[in-house]
Amino acid sequence: MIQLDFYGTLVAASLVLLLGRGLVARVGFLRNYNIPEPVAGGLLVALALLALRTFDIEVRFDTSLQTPLMLAFFATIGLSADFASLKKGGRVVGVFLLAVVGLLIVQNAMGIGLAKMLGLDPLMGLLTGSITLSGGHGTGAAWGTVFSEKYGLASASELAIASATFGLVLGGLIGGPVARLLIKRVQVPGCHPQETPRLPKGFEQPNKERSITPFTFIETLALIAVSLLAGNLLNGWLQGTALELPTFVCVLFVGVVLRNGLSALGLYQVFEREVSVLGNVSLSLFLAIALMSLKLWDLAALALPIFIILAAQALVMALFAIFVTFRIMGSNYDAAVLAAGHCGFGLGATPTAIANMQAVTQRYGPSQIAFLVVPMVGAFFIDVVNVIVIKLYLALPFFAVA
Repeated sequence: MIQLDFYGTLVAASLVLLLGRGLVARVGFLRNYNIPEPVAGGLLVALALLALRTFDIEVRFDTSLQTPLMLAFFATIGLSADFASLKKGGRVVGVFLLAVVGLLIVQNAMGIGLAKMLGLDPLMGLLTGSITLSGGHGTGAAWGTVFSEKYGLASASELAIASATFGLVLGGLIGGPVARLLIKRVQVPGCHPQETPRLPKGFEQPNKERSITPFTFIETLALIAVSLLAGNLLNGWLQGTALELPTFVCVLFVGVVLRNGLSALGLYQVFEREVSVLGNVSLSLFLAIALMSLKLWDLAALALPIFIILAAQALVMALFAIFVTFRIMGSNYDAAVLAAGHCGFGLGATPTAIANMQAVTQRYGPSQIAFLVVPMVGAFFIDVVNVIVIKLYLALPFFAVA
């Protein structure tokens, strides 16, 4: 057993990001199919650790930094959202939300249908549907406990975590290829010389240079810290009430209030360059730690029927993004970027969606509307509508509690 402490884990995560960048730069397949750098490096390390287990060597990381990094990323998403932009995205957000709800319904129908065909408990099908794929690890763990205690489903929590892990991996792998396929059908912005180039905003092109100063950097760092503190306090106050929300949603909400409140009072204008830099650093390190810490042997231990269901879900996600999300979002470049993002949080999580879209926009050009819509839907709406859809399915006769 090799246990890396906080500093060792931070060093490892940094090396994973450098490894991922080197791989994407040198391996044409990864570059052509827009595989995010943290995914490339993280999965290679996870595979290496899986190989080490055959020699009875296990490496464990200190993941205490993972949650703060994720929350810092969502804080920067909130600090990047101004009400004027939210108004512009109103209709697009509504249309994209319809696509998201459609996928939730399809994922659960697919999971339950395949589970019954394979002779499994329909609850397993629901657990390998929107609960763990669109919902992620947190939602999966919560519902796994419910299924174990209320419905008597054995090993529900373990199945939920393994399914969410599978989704996180596939969500980071299929988004780029889906976008590449769709971009062949559209005109990419920037191909027309007469167009006036604009500076990328927010998280669209993280490798573009952005001038910063120590003072403004500290100002932005303070805003993120306030968002984390106030978001955690808000989450604590809402615990056990009808308004209870995940912590990351509270942090994002505080970021939105800070940015727009300070602006409305004329006290401070958020500097988007620093917000983007700190957000991208947080996102990259979060994904590196999450992926290099994957216990791939948990996936290997999945029973073949469960693996079949999850593989089918990944295929359905890709087809849904191509034939539904892309088309109803306008069949243009922005729609292709949105489809890549939908693959990310339709199978994994919002940070995976952002990484997918960054891999696309870094190569082909910015998509402001995609980076406005996906974080909003992924942070604010997905958990709420997912709970409604899950409860409607649980109302079906064959889910009745004995």
